[in-house]
Order: sequence, then C-alpha cells, then structure tokens
Amino acid sequence: MDEFRENEDARLIIRNKLWQNFNGKIVRKDLTKKIKEGANVPVYVLEFLLGQYCSSDDDEVIELDVQNVKRILADNFVRLDEAQKILSMLRQRGSHTVIDKITVNLNIKKDCYEAEFSNLGLKAIPIGEEYPTKSDRLLYGGIWCIVQLDYEYVEEDKKNGTPIRIRKLTPIQMPHVDIDELKNGRKSFTKDEWIDILLRSIGMEPDELQCREKWLLLARMLPLIENNFNLCELGPRSTGKSHLFKEISPNSILVSGGQTTVANLFYNRGRKSVGLVGLWDCVAFDEVAGINFKDKDGIQIMKDCMASGAFARGKEEKTASASMVFVGNINQSVDVLLKTSSLFDPFPPEMGTDTAFLDRMHCYIPGWEIPKFRPEHFTDDYGFITDYLAEFIRELRKEQYGDALDKYYHLGKNLNQHDTIAVRKMVGGFLKLVYPDGVFTKEELEEVLQLSLEMRRRVKEQLKKLGGMEFYDVNFSYIDNETFEEHYVSVPEQGGGKLIPDGICNPGQVYTVSQGKSGMIGVFRLESQMLQGSGKFERTGIGSDRECKEATNTAFNFLKANGNRISGSISTTMKDYITNYQDLQGIGMTSKLALPTLIVLCSIALGKPALGALAVLGEISISGTLIKAEELANSLQVCMDSGAKKVLIPATSMVDFATVPPDLMSAFQLIPYQSAEDAVFKALGVE
Repeated sequence: MDEFRENEDARLIIRNKLWQNFNGKIVRKDLTKKIKEGANVPVYVLEFLLGQYCSSDDDEVIELDVQNVKRILADNFVRLDEAQKILSMLRQRGSHTVIDKITVNLNIKKDCYEAEFSNLGLKAIPIGEEYPTKSDRLLYGGIWCIVQLDYEYVEEDKKNGTPIRIRKLTPIQMPHVDIDELKNGRKSFTKDEWIDILLRSIGMEPDELQCREKWLLLARMLPLIENNFNLCELGPRSTGKSHLFKEISPNSILVSGGQTTVANLFYNRGRKSVGLVGLWDCVAFDEVAGINFKDKDGIQIMKDCMASGAFARGKEEKTASASMVFVGNINQSVDVLLKTSSLFDPFPPEMGTDTAFLDRMHCYIPGWEIPKFRPEHFTDDYGFITDYLAEFIRELRKEQYGDALDKYYHLGKNLNQHDTIAVRKMVGGFLKLVYPDGVFTKEELEEVLQLSLEMRRRVKEQLKKLGGMEFYDVNFSYIDNETFEEHYVSVPEQGGGKLIPDGICNPGQVYTVSQGKSGMIGVFRLESQMLQGSGKFERTGIGSDRECKEATNTAFNFLKANGNRISGSISTTMKDYITNYQDLQGIGMTSKLALPTLIVLCSIALGKPALGALAVLGEISISGTLIKAEELANSLQVCMDSGAKKVLIPATSMVDFATVPPDLMSAFQLIPYQSAEDAVFKALGVE
C-alpha cells in the first residue's frame, strides 16, 4: 500500500511538471487506446487532436472533449474507400473540411505550389506560398492536416485547372519543434522522472518495469535518434519488438519479413529514385528469418549502406542517413543457442553466417530480458504526444554527443574501430534521449557507457564464435582518465554455467576441446565407469560413427599394449569399461577421441581424478605418435570461454604458439606433454 501511494505521489509530481513545461504537447495515453480501437487513424494524428482538445484533468470535461475528437474524426477524416463520397459532398455543399495527409510540390513551369491529398486522391491543387513556408515538412514526406476546401466550378476556367480551392490549412502534426524549449523543459525533471516520461510516451508503464528493462526499452529508440545506426533485437514473442517502428514514429517504416528488392530498398534505376533508406529515418525489418533479396547483390549493397550510409548503383553513389533495425523471434532458449550455434541463428543463412554483415551491427538488445507484455504494462498516465516525441527525437539526430565520454573516460585496447564507432553512437544516443540538455554527471555517463559496451560486446562475442580468432578481442573495457583504473564490462548471458567446472571432478571424467562434425570447435565430456569383467570396452553417445569408434578402439588397444608402462595396477583383462561421450555444444561428435579416451580410462582404472578445470588438446595415432591440435588459437579461445584454467597441450603444437595472441596465452596454465603416457601422468597430476 505504501509503495502504491509513493507511485501515485511521484506520478502527480511528474504530471504537474509536464503541465507547467509542456502544456499542449502531452496526452493521457488511455484516451488514445479508447479512440484508437474504433478509428483507423495513425496514433500520432489522434494524439495531436487529443493534446489540443483534452488537456484538462477533470474527468467530465475530458469525456466531453473525447466525444468532440470522435466527432471531428467521424466527420472529417478521409477514408480511402470514401474519397468519392467526400468529393461529391464537397461539390454539393460548396465547402467541406477534411483530415488528410498533404504533400506540397513546387511546380516550376507554373511557378506555384501545388498540394497532393493522400487519401482523397487529389493532385495539383493550388496552395498558398505561406503554408510550405511555415511548415516545411509539407515539402518532404508530407504531414497530416485539417483542410477547409471550397468548390466553385467556373466554365471559363475549366481549361486552367480544378474547381477545388484550399481556403485554410492547419497542420495537425508538429510542423516544427523548438528544441531549446525541450532542453529547458528537461531541466525541471530528474533522470528517473524523464525516463518514466519517455516510456509513457511510447505507451509503457514504467512502474511495472525494472531499471534494466527501462534502459533496454530506451535502447529501441536509438535508431530514431542516431543516423546510420544498426540495431538487432531477437527474443520471445509478445515483447513489442516492432511496435515502436510501426505505430509510434511517423519517421520509420516496418518492412514485414519476406522478399524485397534493391530497387524498393535502395535505388530504382528505372525511376531514378532513392528507395526506403532515402525516404525514412529508420527502416525496420520484421521477422528477420524471412528476409530474402531477389537481387544477388542485395546483401552486399545493404552492407555498404550499413557501414557508411552510402551505396553505389551503376555510376552513381547515393547517400542515406536511415538507420536499420532487425527484429525477430528466438524459438529456443538462449542457453541452447549459446551452446549450439550463435545468437544470430534466426537470421537467414546468407546473413547469419556472414561476419562482415554482422560486424556492422552496432547494438544487440537482449530481447529475452524484456518481459512479455500484459495489460498492466501499458500506461494510463500522461506522456508526450507521439508526434512531438518523434519530432524532437528527429531534431536531435542533427546533434552529436558521442565525444562526451572523452571528458571522463577512454576506451580499452580491445575495441577496434568498428567497436569504437558503435559504442560512441550508443553513448551519444542515450545521452540525447535522457540528457538532451547536455547536463549529466560522471556517474550517469558511466552508467550509459557500461550499457553501450555490453550491447556491442554481445555482437562481438557471436562474431568470435562464427569468425574465430579474427574477433578474439572481446574483453571490452573503459579506463578512468583520473585514476587510470580499467573497468571490464561483461555480457550477462555469457557468465556462469561454465562447461568445464572449476573444481576437481570425480575419477573417470575428462573434458576435451576439438573440432566437431560441423567444423566448429567445441567442448566434449567423457565419463567412464569400470566393472568386474573380462576386458570388454563399451561406448555410448557416439552412435554408429565409424571414425569415432576407430579412435576409441585406438585408445583401448594402446592401453592394452602399454598399460604396464603407465601403471601395473591397470587391468584390461579382468575389468570391463564403459565410456559415455557427450557433445556439450551440439556441434557434432568429434573424431579426435583417442587421447582423451586413454586419459579417462586410466583415470577410472587408477581411481585418480583429472586436474581441476583441465581441457585436453591434441590426439595420438595407433602407435602413440602425437598429433598436434588443429587451429590452436581458436581452440584455446574455446577453452577460455568454457571455463578451462589448465590446458594439456602436445609439445608438437608449440610451433603454433606464435599464432596465439599473448593475452590468450597468459590466460591458462599450459601443460605440454611429450608422449601419450606423459599426457596421462600430467592430466592426473602424477609425478
């Protein structure tokens, strides 16, 4: 009850501040829901009308005002299927008022401005010069307006054009935003109050969200406030991944998953016109699994555009400032995806395995951390009119705050140029959203910097899985300019649940790292049991794979021939052995099993556990010859990611040490071995 009162008091304080600083630019969001259900009109148009007519806090007055807005919409909003009816009514009455989207073009031949009506279907209607002068958005993209039309047919004038004239035009979208007014208004609010206002403005109720969830929802707005910002969000259904780009912002377009073309998206050579990336601030792709270009060069052009905001078509190079957003569903748990593939797995193969494409992603929002939305997650309180929110965000695209971090911090050495650009874009975007007046403390900047580093590191971690050592430098950090203290930023889903445990395991348990059937390098666990018997060797977990069986037979045959050289107490005639093989990351069982099998059999036979946090690398032939580890640097990276602290490594692999980054080499206790017997002794800690 006390918490409820505190929330109500906080809401009242915010409401009063909003009325004082942004009167006429705020709306009660439950009113939007009430009218939206029965009116097929864009939210930003609806909320502008509500902001003009429903700014009272008196319920009775609001009810009358809502009825007034409904009447205005019913009488004046032009529906596509009723265009001819409206024109007929205009002709009969001689005048009529409509709500439609108006675009103005300059007719150079006639030296006059002409209006085009989106739903009414009218073109080349003369319009006074004062309208595009006051509202320049009429000239690019168009805006929704209330227009008073007159109809007067004069026989002598029929050759000169249309009988329809515009008597008065009133924009009902924000024609422009006073950004200084916004910045001054922001000074009246605390950080938490401002974040709550932003979330209520997009329809969410912040009192139902955790602090981190609030920041993740704000991250969805980064492509709208930053030019050429590339964002990815994959997660469960019903978390509102595409809602912001479809319903909230009139400056973004949502492209449903499916076939698209270079002409539609980038440039149409026939019409010589730029596609969606030139017309919108943000192009969002829904259901990424279905993205498919008809053109072979589609993905390459997309990569060019994502990298630099420019792309070549024929002899021309075109520029565009549109951000690109990729949203989709993850059908498996994150733990399974991390073990078996990558967090980009839902993308189509030509995108999801192309490291050059994925490296252009500035930010990966962990959609699985955002709750599935229920009715209580949607606000009934006051927030900015959607169009006002969209317009001041659009204005802030012109400003750059990315260098703000240089005052207090600099980035660690593991961030390359792509990483640095991504982090700076995110820091700048978050600061513009939450601190548009440019006033923030060192601690508030650090909070934003940590989140930005995490969002980019999530991309880099997956690139490391897919691209190997080219992307090994994932240990992102930032350094305090005053104390020179270095702080490392981790990715939550990568921590905990290490595949190779820290402590000493039971005898008969060994972990090996090698290449699976899929070509990926992963971790495999061997567990063995020993029973009284007659020298049988059984295997489970490898099915009927011939190569795997041959490798395990090699180990057992080697043990039978050389067991006495390891220990006289090992019996291969009076005991039976059962060994289970587990592919911990679902990459296909490895065939490099002879050496780890030999070690695990000796471990159970001698009752001695392997060293704690040990990973076994390398292989032996049937004669005991050492075979060096393949892709040493990548294998060691997997060892580190899986929690290994010690690595048993064949001496023959020492020639490859030059290929391993020094930071990676120093992460382990490397234990070289000279022979198969030496490997057994060192794995079990036997001197």
